[in-house]
Amino acid sequence: MKIESQLEKISGFKNLELLANQIVEGFISGMHKSPFHGFSAEFAEHKVYNQGESTKNIDWKLYARTDRLYSKRYEEETNLRCHLIIDNSSSMHYPKLKDGQHFYENKIGFSVLASAVLMDLLRRQRDAVGLSVYSDSYEFYAPEKGSGRHHRMLIDKLEGVLATPKEAKNTDTTTFLHQIAQKMHRRSMIILFTDMFQPGNDEALFNALQHLKHDKHKVVLFHVVDKKTEYSFDFDNTPRKFIDVESGEQVNLYAENVKEEYEKLVAAYFKKVADTCIQYRIKYVPVSVDEKFEKILTTYLVEKQKFG
Repeated sequence: MKIESQLEKISGFKNLELLANQIVEGFISGMHKSPFHGFSAEFAEHKVYNQGESTKNIDWKLYARTDRLYSKRYEEETNLRCHLIIDNSSSMHYPKLKDGQHFYENKIGFSVLASAVLMDLLRRQRDAVGLSVYSDSYEFYAPEKGSGRHHRMLIDKLEGVLATPKEAKNTDTTTFLHQIAQKMHRRSMIILFTDMFQPGNDEALFNALQHLKHDKHKVVLFHVVDKKTEYSFDFDNTPRKFIDVESGEQVNLYAENVKEEYEKLVAAYFKKVADTCIQYRIKYVPVSVDEKFEKILTTYLVEKQKFG
């Protein structure tokens, strides 16, 4: 799909920031149906009361309306620091979008919009956000800040990621996760969007994930896939040419001939990733590009409550 066509899709929503805002507004308005019932009205001004904290700041009026304990939050309190990481390698630009599809129906578009949605939520809660983008190079880094100007700059960068095509960009997740970990000097929540397609040694990749946990950071891994084709290998049984978008390697085959074995191998790898994340106390969340963004937002809110 041409870049111009993609940009038209983005401009059709006015801009990425507006679309993210609409998603967050819809999520907040629906929070009364979720475990966060009653939290939407005073969204930026309250935090969940944790047992053992002083009771002097509990908002008893809000408790009377919601039957849940929240403490009033004051400006001098230290807010959350969150660093978003996006894998921008060629495999993340799959599947190739067709005319009429939204930009967020492939892995990079989904990750970009999910990041913009989280940034909108962080801005509302006056939290600081930073951003890293990598592929075969460390393409972009911005430290955690909370200003409106910083937020606008990050949105511009995300829009740029959507507008820039990736031709045969390999993944070097291992190298850049180590570099990002070394930049994180203050305790933060680190959120990573990647398809976990990394050639070479799995253990090296898992060690890089563990490095992100140093200094008591909280790490959330959103494992982004196109579930229909990458997990379930759901293709019709006609002869097809499959091309590795990063290496260019090609193979001709009938999908039905390898579907069963493929699904076993993929399921085993996903389980290995999930089990390793449990071992390292990393929150592992598989997401598919055809899912809505409630899972992203709910995961963030739950993990923020645990972060403390």
